[in-house]
Amino acid sequence: MVNVKGKKISLIDSSESLLDELYYWRYEDPQQEAKKWNGPYIPEAWLSKEHHRKEWLEKPEIAKGVPASLVILADGKAIGYVGAYWVDEHTNWLETGVVIYNTEYWNGGYGSEAYRLWIHFLFTYTDLHRLGMSTWSGNERMMKVAERLGMREEARIRKARIVEGKHFDAIKMGMLREEWAAQNQI
Repeated sequence: MVNVKGKKISLIDSSESLLDELYYWRYEDPQQEAKKWNGPYIPEAWLSKEHHRKEWLEKPEIAKGVPASLVILADGKAIGYVGAYWVDEHTNWLETGVVIYNTEYWNGGYGSEAYRLWIHFLFTYTDLHRLGMSTWSGNERMMKVAERLGMREEARIRKARIVEGKHFDAIKMGMLREEWAAQNQI
């Protein structure tokens, strides 16, 4: 059982009850604010609660003992999650992300702390060479979080995303193991 503790949040393995809380934010919340920022250019197919649970609970591990996603817990509530997937296992290149669904926890450092702990966990418990993240130029908060954590902009694909009828750039940011190690004095 993974439980990574921070000052404001914990990253923990999924459970049925926590997944039901995330299900609310992903599919039932009438506002759906997070979807306006977290890849709004990618349509998300609706899933039943049972299918959602099954999909999450059966996600493969990134490495032995390293799950592909963890739930972000704050004040005893599931407020979002961190996740990762392989871009290329042969070169140890992982893509990562973070989303806070509960807007009561926006702009309070919860997402930054969760993402920092996730990156640290991944570099500590895997032999990753690099990790990255993708976003769009309209999501300035995510780009600032990634930059503060030591990621660099590596690619900008001009006008590759359409959000609310407007074109935005696709942004790729990344970090190498040696950059993380130097920053964390490992």
